[in-house]
Amino acid sequence: MNWEQLCKLGLALPEVVEDVWFRTPALKVRGKAFVRLKEDGESVVFLLESVDEQEFLIEARPDIYFITDHYRGYPAVLARLRALRAPECRMRLEQAWRLKAPRTLVKQLDQRPPAKPARRRA
Repeated sequence: MNWEQLCKLGLALPEVVEDVWFRTPALKVRGKAFVRLKEDGESVVFLLESVDEQEFLIEARPDIYFITDHYRGYPAVLARLRALRAPECRMRLEQAWRLKAPRTLVKQLDQRPPAKPARRRA
């Protein structure tokens, strides 16, 4: 995964735009950021619901998730882009988006028909 691929996944969510947050590239919904590229260019910050979720992710998947002292006690987690795969990234993006999106947009997303699975070619 790289930042461009992550953005492509994130821009599929309603009203997401690319912008800047803390002087780094970020994705926002109606002016509210929910993910950003870290200054190292190799990791991203995802917003989370709780610090408990942060602790769980770091314990369950230390190959992907970590924090620095700056994020200790704050509901966010860092993810190594090179270790992040599309399904996991898509899920993290949507969960972070739901934290910042207005209820009307969340409802709009929830009312979308489910995506059809990709067909395999023989």
